[in-house]
Amino acid sequence: MELTLVIAVVVIALAFDYTNGFHDAANAIATSVSTRALTPRVALAMAAAFNFLGALVGTEVAQTIGKGIISAPTGKHGLVIVIAALVGAITWNLITWYFGLPSSSTHALIGGLVGAGLASTSTILWSGIVDKVVIPMVLSPAVGFLGAFLLMVAILWAFRRSNPGKTTRGFRMAQSVSAAAMALGHGLQDAQKTMGVIFLALVTTGHAKQSDGVPLWVKIAAATAISLGTYSGGWRIMRTLGRRIIHLDPARGFASETVSALVLYVMAIGLHAPVSTTHTITSAVMGAGATKRLSAVRWGVAKGIVTAWILTIPAAGIVAAAVYGLVHLILE
Repeated sequence: MELTLVIAVVVIALAFDYTNGFHDAANAIATSVSTRALTPRVALAMAAAFNFLGALVGTEVAQTIGKGIISAPTGKHGLVIVIAALVGAITWNLITWYFGLPSSSTHALIGGLVGAGLASTSTILWSGIVDKVVIPMVLSPAVGFLGAFLLMVAILWAFRRSNPGKTTRGFRMAQSVSAAAMALGHGLQDAQKTMGVIFLALVTTGHAKQSDGVPLWVKIAAATAISLGTYSGGWRIMRTLGRRIIHLDPARGFASETVSALVLYVMAIGLHAPVSTTHTITSAVMGAGATKRLSAVRWGVAKGIVTAWILTIPAAGIVAAAVYGLVHLILE
């Protein structure tokens, strides 16, 4: 039974990784597609490739997810908790994808872990959640908004006397690089979260040791799943991020992607913090758009997105707690 549950955790975790890929594909490519810097299929293929590469770059975020959110009990009971957390996260991902809301797969997974942990009376590592989740959750959108705003102001000043047509063509080309950087950051952040969950399941059953780190097969499996999910696309969310918040031009798309990628790298490699690529890029889009004029940003759409952000952790947690109660009755 325990081996069967381990296999189930791996399969469900990779399914979550796949939904993460198509749910968050828009993060890396929506701005490039909406500005016509890249065609949709080319952008998706590039994003999938760099998602795969980013997933293999490091394991800092995976370690945080695997041992910094909850202290799961060993054996079958721990696996039931992990399964419940994953189902809660997948459910919220599908709900927000259906309504075209760019919510956070990261916080859905964390909410699922906390909800299942609370329902099972497991130890929740609140200090780690505050340091690695709550503070970065507030900082990354703020830095994304302000950074994109300031970079766009600098771009407007630097190119104020340039030929508009030539400048636009130049930034369309530059967006190929910034979109690739964003996709690399997405893989560095989001694929590692799935690695962390699988690693947590392996540790609870004695199939891996904390000191050994994430096994190579887990890295490759997570990287492959998120890449396939990314290539399958996320057109509903792409429309929201690329067009409904603000109609971007190539310069503002470049500023948004560049700042977002830098925030993701610093949070993952420097602070080992699992931040939301969705929160970061959406805030950066708003920041770059606000340089046109504040009224150019469709704040009503932004309000709906922020509401989804606020609801993500508790909603995923509630679903995970309910799933835990059901699975616990059946399997334990």
